[in-house]
Amino acid sequence: MSLRNLSHTVYYAVMVVLAVPFVFPTLWMLGASFKSNQAIFAEPLGLLPSRIDWANYAQVFRDYPFAAQYMNSVYIAVVVTLATLLLGALAGYGFARLNFPGRDLMFIACLSAMMLPSEAVSIPQFALFKAAGLVNTHAPVILLQIFGGTGALAVFLLRQHFLTVPRELDEAALIDGLGRWGIFWHVMLPLARPALVAVGIFAFLNSWNDYFNPLIYLNSGERFTLPLGLQGFTDPLGGIFWNLTLAASTLATLPLLVAFLVAQRHFVESMTSSGLKG
Repeated sequence: MSLRNLSHTVYYAVMVVLAVPFVFPTLWMLGASFKSNQAIFAEPLGLLPSRIDWANYAQVFRDYPFAAQYMNSVYIAVVVTLATLLLGALAGYGFARLNFPGRDLMFIACLSAMMLPSEAVSIPQFALFKAAGLVNTHAPVILLQIFGGTGALAVFLLRQHFLTVPRELDEAALIDGLGRWGIFWHVMLPLARPALVAVGIFAFLNSWNDYFNPLIYLNSGERFTLPLGLQGFTDPLGGIFWNLTLAASTLATLPLLVAFLVAQRHFVESMTSSGLKG
């Protein structure tokens, strides 16, 4: 074996060992989702079920409002993602390319939304939404993602991307007769596709996994999102049906895995380019 092949073999062996802590829990969750509650504890570290039984998956839809909770998470995540992309792109373009009084101060104020822990402002936010009659609706869950840390992160990433685009493109577009809106829509947005994909993944992921805001604002099972719904697979005495919880968790994980696998190339490109210019 040549030295090059040996180094490749060692490299892949190390990568496989390092991947075990990340891959094993996912594989264990998938395997346990096909087992009964008793079989999970009879062989705690077993990956493979003795047989593939879809009963757990059928039961989470038949005996619990899992389908409604799944659709709640889907539509909330889609709304949050689209709104975050639109508002983040407009704000990022404005902070990167337009000169107006107080621009830098406003950008710092926007970034503060990323730095403040949501728990620190949860009480005044709850008072505002309660006064507006929006408690036990999805409006607070959506708005706090769009205008909270997720939205601020989107503005930051897209501003960094627009700063890397040469200003000569703006000047050429102005000479060709495009206005500011035309430059943004026809020139800047197509160039920002990798950054938009990364922001979309972040926004979808943050909304999909949001547990804190639904816990505060939602109090009926039909309005719950998946992170809240996953704690509902219990018996009347409070015992947890782990087989049902793991089946529901597997279904809840699938959209995130598919989204990341489809868009991972653009995600890495954006993470690389967004740090080039401050």
